[in-house]
Amino acid sequence: MRQFTTILITGGAGFIGSNFIRYLFEKTDFKGNIVNLDALTYAGNPASLADIQARFGATRYFFEKADICDAGSIEKVFQHYDPDAVVHFAAESHVDRSILGPGTFINTNILGTFNLLETCRKMWEGRSDVLFHHISTDEVYGSLGESGYFSETTAYDPRSPYSASKASSDHLVRAYHHTYSLPITLSNCSNNYGPYQFPEKMIPVMILNMLEDKPLPVYGDGKNIRDWLYVEDHNSAVWQIMCKGIVGSSYNIGGENEWENIHLVNKLCELTALQTGKDPDRYKKLIHYVKDRPGHDQRYAIDCRKIKEELGWQQAFSFDEGLMHTVKWYLSNGSWIEGIKSGEYRRWMEQNYQGR
Repeated sequence: MRQFTTILITGGAGFIGSNFIRYLFEKTDFKGNIVNLDALTYAGNPASLADIQARFGATRYFFEKADICDAGSIEKVFQHYDPDAVVHFAAESHVDRSILGPGTFINTNILGTFNLLETCRKMWEGRSDVLFHHISTDEVYGSLGESGYFSETTAYDPRSPYSASKASSDHLVRAYHHTYSLPITLSNCSNNYGPYQFPEKMIPVMILNMLEDKPLPVYGDGKNIRDWLYVEDHNSAVWQIMCKGIVGSSYNIGGENEWENIHLVNKLCELTALQTGKDPDRYKKLIHYVKDRPGHDQRYAIDCRKIKEELGWQQAFSFDEGLMHTVKWYLSNGSWIEGIKSGEYRRWMEQNYQGR
């Protein structure tokens, strides 16, 4: 069982990263320090951790505004805090954005990961009591047909600039382990959902559009299938891997909840109506089919037997529980939502967004 004294978390102001920081402080026995390194681009939101800052700031929680594409800044953070673990969440992650502007994805997801690996290689040379954990996606595997599942041995077949950039970063992480003996673990997860998710992704977009009586955009025929994973279940798996996972290994993390997009949107209409007291048909009438995006993968589904059998991990939330909690959270946190629905985000959404 590994123990860490200082964990550097990249992208800790983002959706999954902020939930992971909250999970470590509130749901584990971790007693060390956390350094949150985030560039605070459009999707990074310090408000997601305002209560953590108030409770643990300057004692166990430290924030550093820095870009992983700036190697000098990364090295300074390492020199100051001397972390013995890195959890690398920081990434450009929205597929639609990668289609419209792939350059940022190449810089952040590939060159940024390279900068982190190089810094770890230099700072941790010869050490075995350290760990670099890399967060990746099931999208690196490509698209499934009606049957089958992604396993840790599935060949990579990325179909979008986003998934190609994440596949590249995965290969870099593995190469640094094999070439330089850098202690690493790696995880590929299915679609996350839950509180604090930036409202460009499917579930928060649908909930928030319902509240404003805006169209609910669904790509193509709505029959694309995704496996949905509640964010706390994802983070509990990451922590299990960090503490007990075999160095050099990768683990798939899935929710085992396959849903066609159109069925999920209808489910969200019903749950939101239940909470608002409205007729679900009022929301369902807002469903609007839009032109499919280029290279839209048909189906993702994860085989997560390895992490269950080797590490004893198990999802703690059913899909109904997680989805209802998510709907309630968005209905109850209007100030957080309004705080980020402005500036660059609003302009981009108005000009480009059709659906996830």
